[in-house]
Amino acid sequence: MNKDLTTGSPRKVLWLFCLPLFGSVIFQQLYNIADSFVAGKFINENALAAVGNSYEITLIFIAFAFGCNIGCSVMVSKLFGAKQYVQLKTAVKTAMIASGAVCILLMAFGLIFCVPLLHLIHTPASIFADSRLYLVIYIMGLPFVFFYNIATGIFSALGDSKTPFYFLAVSSTSNIAVDILFVKCLHMGVTGIAWATFLCQGASCILALVVVCKRLTGIKTQKKSPLFSMKLLKEFIVIAVPSVLQQSFISVGNIIIQSIINSCGTGVMAGYSAAIKLNNLVITSFTTLGNGISNYTAQNLGAGKINRIHQGLKAGIQMVWTISLPLVLLYLIASKPLVNIFMNTPSTEAMHTGMQFLHIVSPFYFVVSVKLVSDGILRGSGMMKHFMTATFSDLILRVVLAYLLSIPFASTGIWCAWPIGWTVGTLISLYFYHKDAKKAPVF
Repeated sequence: MNKDLTTGSPRKVLWLFCLPLFGSVIFQQLYNIADSFVAGKFINENALAAVGNSYEITLIFIAFAFGCNIGCSVMVSKLFGAKQYVQLKTAVKTAMIASGAVCILLMAFGLIFCVPLLHLIHTPASIFADSRLYLVIYIMGLPFVFFYNIATGIFSALGDSKTPFYFLAVSSTSNIAVDILFVKCLHMGVTGIAWATFLCQGASCILALVVVCKRLTGIKTQKKSPLFSMKLLKEFIVIAVPSVLQQSFISVGNIIIQSIINSCGTGVMAGYSAAIKLNNLVITSFTTLGNGISNYTAQNLGAGKINRIHQGLKAGIQMVWTISLPLVLLYLIASKPLVNIFMNTPSTEAMHTGMQFLHIVSPFYFVVSVKLVSDGILRGSGMMKHFMTATFSDLILRVVLAYLLSIPFASTGIWCAWPIGWTVGTLISLYFYHKDAKKAPVF
């Protein structure tokens, strides 16, 4: 059901809208967690390292899909808030065409440069073949990743956060079952893990597109909407490109960090692979909540309700801190059993690495969550230069510190780069928000 985010208590509206988004991203992350779980439990530690190693490269492709999601979502949100439904439908078609073209180019790039990318991050010979196999199958499924992201962006723009949740709840739990079937019963190894993800993502993508088409058909307009608009494409690019760059730079940064970690041996790699899945579960959840706040901001901007945007910052921070508290306590208290989920017979080094990462990083979820809320408002209000500055400052600092601190402190120094980068990025994002929040025309 479509929902207007421009009326009602901002706090209540955000909770009702963002909680299903939070649930959706939890299930979305189950795809990757399931892959690592099955690899570590039913194959071996090397398989877990291979899946984790390939995952860092897949994040580059996800970055582009995420950017297309945000570009479409923010653009459609503004048009929905302004009740310009003909342009809204044209915006959806334009975003679909542009995203499809980007997807084709990325697939060609990925298939051609798959091996060089794996060499670039110093993938050990013992896991190279499995890493390559997983990556190639993932690239073949990129159309599902792209168009599913576009579909969920449209749902969010229309104020519907529940439908994507239902799709992901079914598809991600199915992915776990198919993972186990292919690996444990059919003995397909890492290949089985990759194909399970491919099939389940494909099914959820097709279903989501069918529902989106029905939802858009239900929005009645007096005249037929054009298939494509260059003006709307430019608006799409203005939001999508910075979002792509944000996620791409994060992915490149993660790849650089992964290459530093790879020099520490497979034990550290396996421990990090387990812990980073748990960390990404939280960060991706907060990022998705930030995306929801972007939709809230864009709808209210389209409706001209500027004061509700400012109220949304306070409500958003209250929401993410409420969610952060149990997660931080869980990761501090139960780090060992959580890391152990991904490994059958973990080495001492792998277990120590995973636990140490969570102990150092998780307390700072309170900090980074504020950044992602503030970033969501900056992006939803079109302040993309400020948004990119805050993001890149965090990323560059994390990469540089990971390298510098790894020299005297080994892997412990790498983990310390996260809290420092997050803190600096949060301060910059809040500075930009408070600096420009006084300028009503900007919003």
